[in-house]
Amino acid sequence: MPTPEQLVDTTKLLDAYGALAPDPAVAAQRVAFGTSGHRGSSFAQSFNEAHVLAISQAICHWRRQAGTDGPLFIGCDTHALSQPAFESALEVLAANGVEVLVSAGGEYTPTPALSQAILVHNKGRNSGLADGIIITPSHNPPEDGGFKYNPTHGGPADSNVTGWIEKEANRLLAEGLKGVKRLPYAQARRAATVHEHDFLEAYTADLGTVLDFDAIRASGLRFGVDPLGGAGVHYWARIAERYRIALDVVSEQVDSRFPFMTLDWDGRIRMDPSSPYAMRRLIGMKDRYDVAFACDTDHDRHGIVAPSGLMPPNHYLAVAVDYLFRNRPQWRSDAAVGKTLVSSTMIDRVAARLGRRLHEVPVGFKFFVDGLLDGSLGFGGEESAGASFLRRDGTVWSTDKDGIAAALLSAEITARSGRTPDLLYRDLERDFGASAADRIDAPATPEQKRKLAGLSPGQVKSTELAGEPIEHVLSRAPGNDGAIGGIKVVARSGWFAARPSGTENIYKIYAESFRGEDHLRTILGEAQAIVDKALI
Repeated sequence: MPTPEQLVDTTKLLDAYGALAPDPAVAAQRVAFGTSGHRGSSFAQSFNEAHVLAISQAICHWRRQAGTDGPLFIGCDTHALSQPAFESALEVLAANGVEVLVSAGGEYTPTPALSQAILVHNKGRNSGLADGIIITPSHNPPEDGGFKYNPTHGGPADSNVTGWIEKEANRLLAEGLKGVKRLPYAQARRAATVHEHDFLEAYTADLGTVLDFDAIRASGLRFGVDPLGGAGVHYWARIAERYRIALDVVSEQVDSRFPFMTLDWDGRIRMDPSSPYAMRRLIGMKDRYDVAFACDTDHDRHGIVAPSGLMPPNHYLAVAVDYLFRNRPQWRSDAAVGKTLVSSTMIDRVAARLGRRLHEVPVGFKFFVDGLLDGSLGFGGEESAGASFLRRDGTVWSTDKDGIAAALLSAEITARSGRTPDLLYRDLERDFGASAADRIDAPATPEQKRKLAGLSPGQVKSTELAGEPIEHVLSRAPGNDGAIGGIKVVARSGWFAARPSGTENIYKIYAESFRGEDHLRTILGEAQAIVDKALI
């Protein structure tokens, strides 16, 4: 557990939010939308009041340009900077006359609840379409803040949209915010255009269209959930009550310092449900439950604790795909399996056995949005424990990651199959071979990162990878021909992918082997040599 010295001083953090102003001439202090919106800390002058005011005004400008004239749903998580950022955003939205729907009673809002709200509002409409803002830095440390925009499709905005908003927000920053309209918060909250929306009731009442709660209830199994102090903290008890399932909420504590978290691998606090370090509390309770699960702070990611312990994200994704496509008869017969290209090849093998097309895309959940929206994708999953899938009738549920539904799916899987997800993964290993996977980070200068992002297959001169002929060198994803922002090198029994970090001076190498740990280490070593040589 963290010591008192390791906990963020939220008073100072909140003071810095308003008192410190970013310098638009400093790259690290400008607005920058990565794969999950703009993130930063008020201490580092990368997430301050000025950023939020500028981004909110830029979104108002974008809405006018895009013709989005319906309501804007807005919600936030339990990070310390989320509430002041919510207030700043509302001040701008109200001043611009935007119809805004805020969470009833000030309840926290999970990312999937916001996506569901947008999609339900927009169903059958051709005008007055809604969009949304979710204020969260996901599983990042307590001192961080984050700000994401979801357009009318309900999912993460694509790079064309975020690029436009980023550019406009930075223009406003550079001009000292003189183009920003703003009302005092109390006046904004009372504005005629601001209304309440019960995200909690709407989401939980609709969840029965996604999962088989009758099977979960009839199984007599007991489940546990740790919200990790996040935005869905009050959703779980409502779900358990509504659907009469044996689900224990192990803690409903909310504290923006997150003192109840066990420290992550590097000694920092992160609400990461895929980390065995951050998940020690729930792992220690595994013998009390048939299956237990957790979600990160905005509840868009999941972690599954089976009797054997915390499942690696790729293992659970493969089990979920195998189960869903066998147990959703109303899904389209041509509905594909979506995965990011750094997710496990086990998913490829499962999809092939199911006779389903594989839709492999670059890193970023935004690449699954269109397919989930029209039902041509039954499932979309990321290696970082993010996934969403269709309602049982084959229509769209959430076009953003849904940690709640993915977590509860483990209960349905166990109830209907009579076996826990870890045992089902062993069956996949028996059928397809055992996988070993890892990720390493290596230092890289900004220039090297730029080179890696633009690397072409022809620049990789090696013909073998860990003793096997290289079959493919990819710089674009097979599913949508989207740029990887790096390369993926594939051989018969293993692969690696290398791409630069969007926030740090490092590059990341993902690798997987179906020939064991030693083979994996060889792949990783050769991968680093191949990349380093290409970057010279």
